[in-house]
Amino acid sequence: MRYVASASLSFGSLGLLRLFGASWSWSLAAGLSVYLGTGGWRYLYVVVRTAKRDINGLYVLMRVKLALWHHIRHRNTIPSIFAQTVARHPDKPALVYEATGETWTFTQLDQLSNSVAHWALSQGWTSGDVVALFMESQPLQVALWLGLAKVGVEAALINFNLRRDALLHCVGVSASRGMVFGAELADAMSEVSSSLSESMIRFCTGDLRPDQLATLKSQPLNNILASFPRHPPTYTLSKGFSDHLFYIYTSGTTGLPKAAIVVHSRYYRIAAFGYYSFRMRPNDIIYDCLPLYHSAGNIMGVGQCLINGLTVVVKKKFSASRFWEDCIKHNCTVVQYIGEICRYLLSQPVKLSERQHKVRLAVGNGLRPSVWEAFMERFGVRQIGEFYGATECNCSIANMDGKIGACGFNSRILPNVYPICLVKVNEETMELVRDKHGLCVPCQPGEPGLLVGRINQQDPLRRFDGYASQDATRKKIAHNVFKKNDSAYLSGDVLVMDELGYMYFRDRSGDTFRWKGENVSTTEVEGTLSSLLGLTDVAVFGVAVPGVEGKAGMAAIADSRGSFNCESFLREVQQTLPPYAWPVFLRISPCVDTTGTFKIQKTRLQREGYDPRLTTDRIYILNNRAGCYELVDEQMFSALEEGRMSL
Repeated sequence: MRYVASASLSFGSLGLLRLFGASWSWSLAAGLSVYLGTGGWRYLYVVVRTAKRDINGLYVLMRVKLALWHHIRHRNTIPSIFAQTVARHPDKPALVYEATGETWTFTQLDQLSNSVAHWALSQGWTSGDVVALFMESQPLQVALWLGLAKVGVEAALINFNLRRDALLHCVGVSASRGMVFGAELADAMSEVSSSLSESMIRFCTGDLRPDQLATLKSQPLNNILASFPRHPPTYTLSKGFSDHLFYIYTSGTTGLPKAAIVVHSRYYRIAAFGYYSFRMRPNDIIYDCLPLYHSAGNIMGVGQCLINGLTVVVKKKFSASRFWEDCIKHNCTVVQYIGEICRYLLSQPVKLSERQHKVRLAVGNGLRPSVWEAFMERFGVRQIGEFYGATECNCSIANMDGKIGACGFNSRILPNVYPICLVKVNEETMELVRDKHGLCVPCQPGEPGLLVGRINQQDPLRRFDGYASQDATRKKIAHNVFKKNDSAYLSGDVLVMDELGYMYFRDRSGDTFRWKGENVSTTEVEGTLSSLLGLTDVAVFGVAVPGVEGKAGMAAIADSRGSFNCESFLREVQQTLPPYAWPVFLRISPCVDTTGTFKIQKTRLQREGYDPRLTTDRIYILNNRAGCYELVDEQMFSALEEGRMSL
């Protein structure tokens, strides 16, 4: 814990050792008492199998918790913690911009962020004001939000893939007073410029002609920043560790993005958990190819730079073909992934460079179990640091010991140390199942359930800060979950826990559907079909058919080469999936929509269903009697809609 004073460190370490020993003794006593009380030898088996893992998890938990309380007590902020990092590593490379090869030392990053702070004050912005940042990933984006934070101004980090209504929504919901955009997004800005408030001050980074700047009613920020001092502003920050830092938007897989509130303590917590859970090292170099408008790229990645003094290589956009060459060029030891990135890398042709790197650790979430071992074996990466968590959630978990397929764990010995739980839900409606006392029903090992976390606003590990929209915040909170009159955060994700407490991601809220009396997990079917098709993009979802109970499975399959064969596909599906999970409908497309963070986007596909009039893609239906897929035309679609054709 290099960022606290040595006296605090010694005291904290001693306290950790005492707590560590006491907790271990307590866990043994608790395990023995439960064992004796229940006579369950299986419980003793769980204790023996998980004690080492749980001790490590408890150590990480308490180390982060003590650091959080230290920073709260001293009213620290992310900028003040960064100042300590700069003092320790003034000339060390902080950020490397892969696109240009430019290297920013910690001192240079600090000085530019100071210029940003002076500029913000000159605009009349004060603590609590919001400025939207709309640009592709680059070190300047970090300097901008960090400099704004030095004077209490909050950045709204907007997805650079958004256009028109979605872009306007994100700017509007954050109530931004100003906006900074990259010159590379001038076309996107021109589409919404006339709809933005006249009072919103706009600035452009990069090079645009004077006439373009005039059209977009913006000013050239690079030149402006160069005129401001590079020393810290004479400004007393009124914010503390529990106050707003910036906004990060949800991916919007099921609708318009929501602006999640990130407070200083949450930023620290996410970065610190990643550092200690996966045993990162002070001399690590991280390859960050994830968008900096997202928490994985900007907190789990860049956070290691700002808080722990690691060097981070920022990639403007993920490139599967350049991934390993970049890692070799910059001597990276840690890489980040999210969504389908690992599958995209596996689908690349084999090259010598993919085994000549120094990468030992890959950190991220969304790695499918079907590609987990293949990724490690092919690329020689020794450790996968898979975790589960959303920007706003209070129930993050991490896979600290490399259990294949697991996104994390919770102790079966001391489950209340970290009060999260899987609770039963109606998988079609996602309504919570409650017992006769009105409380939620915990799931047993092997039962799928919704992950929830008990809320305690006084505890930085348990607090839920919600969204800019109060209505959206209320929808994520349930009451009377663990006990009467409590409140808990609803993750919206269905997971399964095994006997040892390892948890496995099953589905996002609403993705599971019921067909032929069985619950179908879209995530599991997607993983199977993608493997059968050589790791291509596949989106699976349920569609309603008039007069038919449940929802029929539909698979949208990317086929850019036009080589998809229905007959061979069906043969393999019949050999690998149970009949109720066979796709009833197929949609063959040149590509499948994904979000900016490489998650499959299903909203449009679900809306269009199997209607051939709404798309030029080929749509097929499974004819079980004939044992083949048949093309759906308008006549067949009408027959299905009118109930004249039976499934």
